[in-house]
Amino acid sequence: MAQSEQEILEGLAEIVNEETGLDTDQVELDKSFTDDLDIDSLSMMTIVVNAEEKFGVRIPDDEVKNLKTVRDAVGFIASNQG
Repeated sequence: MAQSEQEILEGLAEIVNEETGLDTDQVELDKSFTDDLDIDSLSMMTIVVNAEEKFGVRIPDDEVKNLKTVRDAVGFIASNQG
């Protein structure tokens, strides 16, 4: 069963919170992972791996660089869910 973008956002916010300690309400669609949320590449890879497990999607390494904002990640996950 595919999850809604809101459910994906909430799940992604939980993953970011676990990795970085940021409050989940700071993880908003228009925020940039690096510029706004100050997430480094190592943390980003952990977030990607955890998101793949949580949402049952595969995020290829060459796609990760395209996921600049939270909206990018939510959209990618939404369109690649089983």
